[in-house]
Amino acid sequence: MFGFFKKKPVKVFSPLDGKVVELKDVPDEVFSKGLVGDGVAIIPSSGTVVSPIKGKISRIFSTKHACSIKGSDIEVMIHIGLDTVELGGEGFKSFIKEGDSVEVGTPLISLDKEYIISQDKEIVTPIIISSEKEIILKNKKLGIVREGEVLLEVEFV
Repeated sequence: MFGFFKKKPVKVFSPLDGKVVELKDVPDEVFSKGLVGDGVAIIPSSGTVVSPIKGKISRIFSTKHACSIKGSDIEVMIHIGLDTVELGGEGFKSFIKEGDSVEVGTPLISLDKEYIISQDKEIVTPIIISSEKEIILKNKKLGIVREGEVLLEVEFV
């Protein structure tokens, strides 16, 4: 009505240093066609993934290649590389477990970029945003980003 009850946009911070690209440019249809949700992807130049939001770890894969963080209004999934599940956890080290509370900047997973690349895997890292409410992603930062900078904003419709 007058916007009195409209939620403020939620800022999602970059979990990595690197180059941000549109999700549609990721060479995997599951991500590029938005089958798992909307977001962006980062081609990492750093080796540690940190939490992009405050929340709880809702999922950490046994292969340590992906995790999800549930905040108060959104959930963020970070999927390190493409087809990296096939590495069986090699090249990754997790610092978290499901149920852990995290702040923006809390280290989540480290990745050995050289090892992952040596196994013929892409290191592009999709960052997928979901919510039980209808959302629009705004102010996506494209190009070079530093860990901790605002990556995008989530607006509630």
